[in-house]
Amino acid sequence: MSTPRKLFTEEFKRDAVRLAKERGNLAATARELGISYNTLQGWKLQLDREPENPFPGNGNPRDPELARLQKENARLKEEVDILKKAVGIFTNRPR
Repeated sequence: MSTPRKLFTEEFKRDAVRLAKERGNLAATARELGISYNTLQGWKLQLDREPENPFPGNGNPRDPELARLQKENARLKEEVDILKKAVGIFTNRPR
């Protein structure tokens, strides 16, 4: 059995990375905080790459416009499928 995945707030992640940078030792900071070195290193990389929104989490997309367009595209495809079925029903009906 696996243990449940721990969830950390964005504030905790930012503070952990800041603390690690101040100390200059990711491994020691990770041990003190009770998280893995790889986790802390990943947070640091994310924060360095995208300082504005490094941890979207909880299913929040990195690009909200892309997510909106994908949702609209899925809805339109469903509408097209329904219309195709309706055309099939109402055309070429045997008498």
